[in-house]
Amino acid sequence: MKVLEAQAAFFAARRPRKDSPHTTAAYRRDLAGITALLGADAESLEVTELTAQVLRDAFGAFADTHAKSSVLRAWSTWNQFLTFCVSDGLLTGNPMGAVARPKTPPLSPKPLRGEDTPEKLLKAAADGARRARDPWPERDVLVIALGLVAGLRSAEMRTLTADSLAGRPGEMRLHIHGKGSRDRSIPVEPIMEKIIATYVESCARRFPRKRFGRSGKLLLDRDGQPIGRGGLEYLVKSCYRWAGLHDRVPVGANLHALRHTFATRLAEDGATASEIMALLGHASLATSQNYIEATGREQRSAAASNRTYRTLDQMVDP
Repeated sequence: MKVLEAQAAFFAARRPRKDSPHTTAAYRRDLAGITALLGADAESLEVTELTAQVLRDAFGAFADTHAKSSVLRAWSTWNQFLTFCVSDGLLTGNPMGAVARPKTPPLSPKPLRGEDTPEKLLKAAADGARRARDPWPERDVLVIALGLVAGLRSAEMRTLTADSLAGRPGEMRLHIHGKGSRDRSIPVEPIMEKIIATYVESCARRFPRKRFGRSGKLLLDRDGQPIGRGGLEYLVKSCYRWAGLHDRVPVGANLHALRHTFATRLAEDGATASEIMALLGHASLATSQNYIEATGREQRSAAASNRTYRTLDQMVDP
């Protein structure tokens, strides 16, 4: 069987898994990116010709122009694809074991720096600090709040609808369609209902001719269309800049720093790894545990137990 035919069969076999469109698109990019480097005759290449050497050469060329994270993701995708080929009898063994891959980088939370940074960011947004061409403080506050008190990812924010907030007064929940098609619901306080209602009212003023259905996308751009990924990222980045807090944002975090701040504050206030896992929609408990370890509570407690501190206390305050 040709490599391209096997890849088509791979995606057909995955259909019952109900992968998200984002996941499927990422797999297709990874397969296509390496396939293009398999040689001039890649389209006619047979699966049996996918030797360790052929794949090593392709991944070497791929690594020359891609970041470590991209190489690692592509390696994982091809490992799954070739495992499928083995299970379908197209290969006798998976050659990916002979292809080097980058070490998995340690997962390090990147919350906003500064204890009062979240509060300053929200206040600046509410006060209309973002002097954009067309200021929209109601939307700015909602987006920042969704990150800081619900820990939503960019894609999760963009899929929200008016129906996403449901429940009895005082017991409202945000229902989220999360990464990997994992749904979850996040308890929110009544203030979030008010913030959303205020934002919806601002939409009605801005777009008086537009009808807002309960199932329509909640977050809109200046033209009244569902906001895109780039627009949402730019909105948050602008909020940091106009609030004078851009130097407190970890490099590469931007909107995701709000989610990491949410999780880190949960850990600092005593939430367990399983609670953080449920609220953030993590697939692995180990990922949630990183936030607890990052707070350093255990390390601080252990260091404080050093009996030398008692001697220092007596010296300074006899």
